Amino acid sequence: MNNELTDVSALFGEDVFNDTVMQVRLPKKTYQKMKRAIEEGETLDLETADVIAHEMKEWALEKGATHFTHWFQPLTGVTAEKHDAFLSAPLPSGKVLMSLSGKELIKGEPDASSFPSGGLRATFEARGYTLWDMTSPAFVRHDEAGATLCIPTAFCSYTGEALDQKTPLLRSIAALDKQALRLVRLFGNTKAKHVTPYVGPEQEYFIVDREKYLKRTDLVFTGRTLFGAAAPKGQELDDHYFGTLRPRIASYMRDVNRELWKLGVPAKTQHNEAAPAQHELAPVYEKATVAVDHNQIIMQTLKRVATRHGLRCLLHEKPFAGVNGSGKHDNWSLMTDDGVNLLDPGTTPHENIQFLLVLTCILKAVDTHADLLRESAADVGNDLRLGGNEAPPAIISVFLGEQLEDVISQLVATGRAASTIKGERLRTGIANVGEVRRDATDRNRTSPFAFTGNKFEFRMVGSRDSVAPPNTVLNTIVAEAFRDACDVLEQAEDFGSAVHDLIKEYATAHQRIIFNGNGYSDSWVHEAKRRGLPNIGSMVDAIPALTTEKAVRLFDEFGVFSESELLSRIEVKYDTYSKDIRIEARTMIDMAGRELIPAMIRYCGVLAKTARAVEECGLPADVEKEMLVRLNGLVKEAQNAKCALAEKLEGAERLPEGRAQAVFYRDEVVPAMNALRTPVDAAEPLVDRALWPVPTYADLLFEV
Repeated sequence: MNNELTDVSALFGEDVFNDTVMQVRLPKKTYQKMKRAIEEGETLDLETADVIAHEMKEWALEKGATHFTHWFQPLTGVTAEKHDAFLSAPLPSGKVLMSLSGKELIKGEPDASSFPSGGLRATFEARGYTLWDMTSPAFVRHDEAGATLCIPTAFCSYTGEALDQKTPLLRSIAALDKQALRLVRLFGNTKAKHVTPYVGPEQEYFIVDREKYLKRTDLVFTGRTLFGAAAPKGQELDDHYFGTLRPRIASYMRDVNRELWKLGVPAKTQHNEAAPAQHELAPVYEKATVAVDHNQIIMQTLKRVATRHGLRCLLHEKPFAGVNGSGKHDNWSLMTDDGVNLLDPGTTPHENIQFLLVLTCILKAVDTHADLLRESAADVGNDLRLGGNEAPPAIISVFLGEQLEDVISQLVATGRAASTIKGERLRTGIANVGEVRRDATDRNRTSPFAFTGNKFEFRMVGSRDSVAPPNTVLNTIVAEAFRDACDVLEQAEDFGSAVHDLIKEYATAHQRIIFNGNGYSDSWVHEAKRRGLPNIGSMVDAIPALTTEKAVRLFDEFGVFSESELLSRIEVKYDTYSKDIRIEARTMIDMAGRELIPAMIRYCGVLAKTARAVEECGLPADVEKEMLVRLNGLVKEAQNAKCALAEKLEGAERLPEGRAQAVFYRDEVVPAMNALRTPVDAAEPLVDRALWPVPTYADLLFEV
C-alpha cells in the first residue's frame, strides 16, 4: 500500500477541471481566451465555448461521468442540481453520441418558480437561468449515483434578478476589486490588475451514530434535539477539545480528507472541538468565490461520508442543549494579484500608511454597517447560540489587539503613530526550549470580528450556512469605505498630509467599534449600549437591516442588490424563520404525544403497581409514591404544555406570512416550545432507562 502522505500531491485536484488540466487539453488560443474570460471578465464566444465544453466532457467521461449538472446555491440553504446525461438524440443506426455543447455549458434552465424567490417569480413564471461561473472550476463528483460533472453556476430569474447566493457575491467581488485598485494606485502600485478577497471558512460539526440518529424524530426532521436531559458528563472537563481522535472518527476524517483533496478542496486542519462529539475542519485560504463553493462541498462531503461509516453529521448550530453549539469562522483578507496582502501590517504597522488606511476604512465600514454584518449571519439556529458564552455576542465589535489598538490610540491623540509594541521573548521557565518570541497581540475568542495577524475573522456565521452572504456584505461595505477614501485622496493637493488626516478622521470617528475585552461579560452589554452599538438578539430583528435607507443605497450604488432583490430576500428570510419554527413545534407535539408522554405514563403505571406490591408485603411504599406523585405532576404539566403549544401553533398559522407571523413564532411559539421541553426533560432521569423510547444525550454524545 502506498504511503498516503506522499500521495496527497498526486491525489489533490485529480477530479477538478483546473488550470493545469485546461492547459493540457485546450488549444492554446482557446485556453488564452478562457483565462481572459476568468481574469478580465471577457465574454466567451459560442465557438470557443463549444471547444471548452467538448474537452470538459471528454475529460469527465474519462473520469467515469455519465451526467452533467449545473451546480448552484438557491435561497434554500443547500445546493441544487439537475442531472442531464451526455446523450445526444439517437442516430438512425440506433447508436448515441456523448456530447456537451457550449450552449449547455454556459446556460441551464431550472424551474425558477420552485425555489424561494420572495415574490420575484410567480408560480406561472417558471423560467430561470443557471449561468456558468468560470471563476470556480468544474469538478467530477463520485458518489452513490456514479460520477457527475458538476459545473458551478449562478442562478437568476428570467428578468435577471439574483435568486441565489453566488450572484450577489460575484457582484460584490467586482465592486471591491474596482475600489481597492483605486486605493493601491494611490500608493504607487501600477502592476496589480486585481484585488481579490480571500476566504478561509472553518467548519464545525457534530458526529453521532446513524442508528441512534434515526431513532430521534427531532434530529431527523430539524437537525437538533428538541428534548433531552443533560448527560452526567458534558464538556466541563475540557477533555474532548483537541483530544485524541476516536478510531471511528479518525477513519471517517481520513476518508473525508481524501474525498476533499480529490475535489481540490485544501482541507488542512482537523481536530476535536470543545463539546463531546463535536469536531472541526479548516481549509487553506482561497479566492472567495472558490472558497464559498468549497465550503458547500465540505458540508456535502461531511454528510455523505458519514453515512458510509454508519454515522450522521449534524451541521445545526445547536444540536444539543447544555454544550457548545457549532459555528463557522469566516477568515477574510484582501490580496493583489501581484502578491500583496493589504491586511499585512508588517513589522512596523505605525509606519505602514497603506495598511493603516485599509484598517481604518474597515473600521468605518463595520461601524457604519454593523447591522448588515449581523444580519448576514442571522439564522434560526444562531438565535440559540449567539451571546451564550460559547459564541460571539450579538453585538458587533472589532478586536484589534494591544499592538494595533495602541497605534490607533496614538493616531487619535496626535494624528501620527510613532511606535509599535513588539512581541517579547516567551518565558516558559524551561531551559532547553529554544528562543521563542510571543506575538505582540493575544487572541480574543469572544470577539465577533477579530484581527488575527493579517486577516479579519468573522466568528458569527452559523455552521450550516453558506459563507456567501457575510462575504457579500463585507466586500460591499469595504468597497464603499474605499470609494469614499479614494474620492477624497484623489482630489488632494498634498497626498501625504491628506492620507494622515483621513486615517486620523476615520480612527477617531469609529473608535467606538473597537473592543478588546471580554465580549461575554454583562458589563460589555451596558458599555456597548452606551457607545450606541446595536445589540440585535434574534434573526427576526436582524432582517429589517436589509432594507434600511442606507442599505438600499449601498447595495444599489455598487450593483450588488436592487431594492426588489432586497425585498425578496426579506420575504424569504421571514418565511424561512416561520417554517423552521413551525416544523420544530410540530415535531415536538408529535414526539411528546406519541413517544415521550406515553413513556412517562407507562412508568407511572409501573410505579403504581410497584407501590401496591410493596404495601401488600406489609412494607411502606413512600419512595414509590413520592416518585409517582412527582412524575404524574410532570405528565400533567407536559400534557398541558403540549396542548398550549398546539394552540399557539394554530394561532401562528392563521396569521399572514411575513414579519407579523415570524414575530409571533418567536414571541409566542418558541416560549411554548420551551415550556413543553422543561417537564419532559425533568421526567427523563426519573423514567426507567428501558422504557425511555429515544436515545439520550449520553447515548448520542459519548457512544460513537
